[in-house]
This record gives sequence, C-alpha cells and structure tokens, in this order.
Amino acid sequence: MTLSLARNTHSASLLDGEVVEESELGSMRRVTADNLPILKNLSIKRVLLNPGAMRTPHWHANANELTYCVSGTALVSVLDDGSRFSTFIITAGQMFHAASGSLHHIENIGDDIAEFIIAFRNERPEDFGLGATFGAFTDAVLGNTYDLPAADLAKIRRSTTDRKLAARMGDPQIPAGAYFNDPHKFDIEAQAPGLNYVSGNARFARDQFWPVLKDISMYSLRVTEVGMREPHWHPVTAEMGYVQHGDARMTVMNPDGTLDTWNLTTGDMYFIPRAYPHHIENVGADDWHFLIFFDQPFPADIGYRASASAYSREVLAAAFNTHVEDLPDFPFTPADPLIVGRSNPVDAHGVGEH
Repeated sequence: MTLSLARNTHSASLLDGEVVEESELGSMRRVTADNLPILKNLSIKRVLLNPGAMRTPHWHANANELTYCVSGTALVSVLDDGSRFSTFIITAGQMFHAASGSLHHIENIGDDIAEFIIAFRNERPEDFGLGATFGAFTDAVLGNTYDLPAADLAKIRRSTTDRKLAARMGDPQIPAGAYFNDPHKFDIEAQAPGLNYVSGNARFARDQFWPVLKDISMYSLRVTEVGMREPHWHPVTAEMGYVQHGDARMTVMNPDGTLDTWNLTTGDMYFIPRAYPHHIENVGADDWHFLIFFDQPFPADIGYRASASAYSREVLAAAFNTHVEDLPDFPFTPADPLIVGRSNPVDAHGVGEH
C-alpha cells in the first residue's frame, strides 16, 4: 500500500480559501464545511486589515469565536449580554474570545497590516453585521428605539447587505481602559510553555488558564527540524490546525482502514475528526509553528508510546499477529510525551504492509 502525498479530504489552503470580502481595505478568506465537507464543530477564517481599516461590528448567531493575532496592533470591542462592554488592544501572539451572539469589532490602529486567524465553534458559522441589521427595520421603528424623529433615521444609508470591511473616519478612539487586561483577552505567547522538549514546545489556551473558554481551546505548537508529534488520537475532541510557518507531513487513518498522507506548508489548514489516529512530522529545514484548535475547552489525547506500555508483550504480539520474540523493545512510558525526537530519517515513500 503506497500513500499519496496529494491533498485530500482532510486539508485545504486557507490562503486560497473562499473569498468572503477583498478590497483595498484588506481581505477575508475562510474554509467551512461548504469547502471542506469533513469539518464538524469547527471552521477557520483569515482576516487581513490594512492600516485604518476595520472588521465592522457584528456577531455570530451559532458559534463562539477564538482569534489569534499573527501581526499588527488592533483595538477590539465586545458588547456582551447584560450591557457588559469591553474594549482592549491586541498585538501579535495574543488572542481574544467572543461568545456566540456577542457584538464585536476589530480595528487596525497600527501602521502595518494586521493579520488574524479565527476559529469558529461551528462548521458553518452565521454572521449578522450591525449595519446590515439596521436595514431590517423602518425609520419609524428605529426612531422609536432611539427616541428620535423617524426623519433623523432616513438620513442614514441602510441596506441588509453587510459591509464587513470599512475604513475608519479620522483617528482611532482608544479608551484608557483598553490598555488593561480583560477577560476576553489572553497572551498565549507570553506564557511559559506548558510542555517543553529539546525537539519542540507547546503553549496552551484552555479553560484552566482562560476561564472564558467553554467549548473551544487552542495549542501554539512549535517543533524543530528534528522533531515529530508522535502518533496519537483525541478521544473526545476534533482537531483543526493552521500552519503558521514551516513544512510538515501528516498521516491520518480513516475508520475504513484507508490512509491519507500529505504535505503541509505555510497557510494550509487541516481537520481531524475526534478519535482518528494521526501524526505530524517536520519535513522542512526550519522549525514549524502550528496553531491548533479543538472543540473542547481542555483537549486530551492518547499516544502510541503509552499505548505500547499498557499491554503485555503477549497481547501486543496477538494484536500485531507476530511472534513475541519479534516485538521491538518498547520503552516503558507511563505518561505520553507530546513531541518526540526524530532519530530516523523521513520515510521516502510512506507506509507499506508487512
């Protein structure tokens, strides 16, 4: 059995994803279940905002949002239910969370392009733009809402078509409180690595560190050119990853016994359904950096190192249909490592049956 390194049902390029909006202000591209049908509970979007541009105030009807800032400086506002309002500044390596239904906006207040990778807790997130929803109601209804004459509302250009990107008029208005910490915000790259190995490290955005997370989490995973994410599976969580930098190879086994092996590069995304065994191996000359999102607030996994230690050699021999004396000397591993060193060279042709 020879494995193809072509693209497959698990992966797509986010850089070439579906165009949501694109103009001189910036761009929005996404991968949802409409483009990658295997997606379930998760989808992903990349937003670029040029200086002075903003993602206009909006909310998501069916999905919590978890956003990672790749570059730039942005002002984020969030209006939650109960009239609770927050505004804060986000820079590279920081994240924010917006609950489903909460009104929020992202505004580039810096001199450089601001880039964001956004994960949604739904394979087909639904949006409402505040400006577009004003187009749903009459002048009289809106006038009554704001205790104004209906004629005052007639002056506003209104449409039910959302303007997702817009230019700011004048200088940014930055409240003094925007420089304080906020529960919606998390500085993941400022955290000490939760796991640190010679061949890589991982930083975690999960509910034990960031209580606002209820049904989503994220790992910032870096692996050196001699490292590998060992084969493993997540019993109760799906995994959606984005390649922030580097070149890697992934293998996934499907329930019918078929295998998908393919190469990933910067800008690619992938999706692994819950409990599917998979591994990620660095095949480039540089360290790679993955942003990995999960559909649980605290993801957990079972790895192959510990799995081999869980059973007697007699049970393993029966499972592999081989002689006990032909089994390798598996090292006893009571706790799985997240990352292992790659002492063997990268396989040239994938896996074969023995």
